[in-house]
Amino acid sequence: MINILEYPSEAAVKRLDRIVARDLAFSRKELAAVQRILETVRKEGDQALIAYTRQFDAPDFSVDQIAATPEEFAAAERKVDRKFKRALGRAIEQISEFHRKQLPRSWFDTPRPGTFLGQMVHPVDAAGVYVPGAKGGETPLVSSVLMGAIPARIAGVPRVTMVTPPTRDGAVSPHLLVAAKMAGVDAVCKAGSAWAIAALTYGTETIPKVDVIVGPGNIHVTLAKKLVAGTVQIDMIAGPSEVLVVADESANADFVAADLLAQAEHDPRASAVLLTDSKTLAVAVQKSLQRQAARLARRQIAEQALKAYGALICVPDLDSAIDLANSIAPEHFELQVKAPFDYLGRIKHAGAVFMGSFTPEPVGDYVAGPNHVLPTAGTARFSSALSVNNFLKNTSVIYYTPDAFKEEADDIMCLARIEGLEAHARSVELRLIPEK
Repeated sequence: MINILEYPSEAAVKRLDRIVARDLAFSRKELAAVQRILETVRKEGDQALIAYTRQFDAPDFSVDQIAATPEEFAAAERKVDRKFKRALGRAIEQISEFHRKQLPRSWFDTPRPGTFLGQMVHPVDAAGVYVPGAKGGETPLVSSVLMGAIPARIAGVPRVTMVTPPTRDGAVSPHLLVAAKMAGVDAVCKAGSAWAIAALTYGTETIPKVDVIVGPGNIHVTLAKKLVAGTVQIDMIAGPSEVLVVADESANADFVAADLLAQAEHDPRASAVLLTDSKTLAVAVQKSLQRQAARLARRQIAEQALKAYGALICVPDLDSAIDLANSIAPEHFELQVKAPFDYLGRIKHAGAVFMGSFTPEPVGDYVAGPNHVLPTAGTARFSSALSVNNFLKNTSVIYYTPDAFKEEADDIMCLARIEGLEAHARSVELRLIPEK
């Protein structure tokens, strides 16, 4: 599936350039379709949601099915087993513990005589969490519920609405409903794709509009989020998933191959890259990929991704591997080397770093604590994981006494007039004239 390449070489550079150049791929037709959907939902509300849902998800869907009912939540509780609830409880506890440490505080200061300055931190009034349908609800993405809802709740958002496509019979997976309830979601609404994003952005008779929309989705969801950004806040424009593994001779080849496949099975455009200073390891990983891929239910997707965007690259040394990884800025960065902490300080650009052979990326997907909604396609150079901060906003506070105002008035007027804003200068100057 993947040839072993030596770096530096023209072939290795060309392969990496192809991987790095992946971005959000869409056609004009897709863009136009999403624009029409957004506008239709903005104008027609619930009726548009019903029309799209009947066409693509549930043929007999009706308005009274949009919002999940208390009876549906109660039934869901009875359908899930104790093992699931225990695993869910662990994940919620550990994700919550991590995100609580992100909370910023309001602060105030008196830096100069007669001045009072500060910053107030407030949550937005409402947030929307999109959870993909995933094979018609057969594989409920429970972790997407937790990663979106928990930081919103910790930020103090008063109202959190989750949207997810209904199954063909108009239902929602009981696992998603139980996860939503345990994570603190206020309402679960059955809507998917671009029309769900439109409903959260503009509001409908049933789905209230929100201020922030987070959560992964297909190309139509991603395009919709791209188009409404500015009307609402969004988490990020995410491309296909990716992993980069830096490994030395101490790494377990089967572990490395399994981790590459864990990303490759996501999507035909997912990328999986190994950088190693050991040719022996590269050969062993190459053989293990063949063996393990043959046993995957999603073998065709994984093999397609590896052929198009996979790479096994031998580098001169680990320092070269780290430098190369920083230039790629991967979503998931696994450091499977003998002394991973020796290299941690060198890593500048990555969505998340997974240290050691027993910290595979799926640990971060579910229970470790950090958020798994991460920047892709090299955007880790300037972007961060979804966090509590996505649901907060800062308001500056400024107060001057008359004496403090007079102390700085000349400088304010000088700068205003340099910019050609005479009315700005006069609003200051007026206050310097003694009252009669």
